[in-house]
Amino acid sequence: MAKVTYQKLFREFERVLLKSGFSPTKASAIAQIFTNNSLDGVYSHGLNRFPVFIDYVRKGWVDKNAEPQLVKSFGVIEQWDGQLGPGMLNAEICMQRAIELAKKNGMGCVALKRTNHWMRGGSYGWQAAEAGCIAINFTNTVAIMPPWGAKEPAIGNNPLIIAVPRKDGHIVLDMAMSQYSYGKMQEAELKHEELGFYGGYDDSGSLSRDPVAIRKTKRSLPVGMWKGSGLAIMLDLLASILSDGQTTGDITQSEGETNISQVFICIDPDLNSNYENIANKILNYTKDAQNIDGDTVYYPGEKTLRTRRQNEKEGIPVDDLMWQKLMDL
Repeated sequence: MAKVTYQKLFREFERVLLKSGFSPTKASAIAQIFTNNSLDGVYSHGLNRFPVFIDYVRKGWVDKNAEPQLVKSFGVIEQWDGQLGPGMLNAEICMQRAIELAKKNGMGCVALKRTNHWMRGGSYGWQAAEAGCIAINFTNTVAIMPPWGAKEPAIGNNPLIIAVPRKDGHIVLDMAMSQYSYGKMQEAELKHEELGFYGGYDDSGSLSRDPVAIRKTKRSLPVGMWKGSGLAIMLDLLASILSDGQTTGDITQSEGETNISQVFICIDPDLNSNYENIANKILNYTKDAQNIDGDTVYYPGEKTLRTRRQNEKEGIPVDDLMWQKLMDL
């Protein structure tokens, strides 16, 4: 893999976005999000996902000029309409609004309908943590995973993000409902690697570590098997009910993964002045557990911080094929 500087990757994203009709302000903001995702090692929703986003824009599924709008307010809970605008900008705006509500009331919840893919959900957990807030956010998606006991996709791989701010490194869990997200399977496929653990089923119905076979069958393995399946269903329920937006079933019947529903919840941790001591106590206890030989115990987000620092110093790795796709846009 080649490596490029943050600014070089940012400028190439911005170049394509400007040529695709985005305003300079929006082009810069979107380019920054994609670049930050790659900087943090989430290449699946950085460089590797960018051509898909541009394709959605050119198909008219993403409204370049749309702005999210407040629909209803219920005190600490608000409903917003994303107007089918860029999902990552809608998400940033709604998370910022949830932060404002939390700072004012102790807690804030913004439910968003009619939006587009937010790329890396963890971006908005980090956003809240940087603002000093605890965050819980999630989204529904197109059906790309079978419910437990079924052969065909009928539930979304609905990401769940939980973030806790901390001076010595924010704690940020960013997880899909499958053992491996489709983005991570794409990364393995591009590197011609097998998955480290079983990630789903091949066309013969056998558990497989082959990302190509799993992506072909769309039979990814839910985390915790039936438990992950149940959690995916509950996140779809909450996102759709709170936002009054589309369900996974509705989204799947459309042309692409658009018009989705999301929820952004923020809590002001200053309600408990001892919260950081509690967080450190839990992390210290966890990391003191005796390690398996050759393994290390990490808290959620620790590897992200390590990758960010490494990529800032050495450059951001870019897959040759995906880099060429960016150059060709």
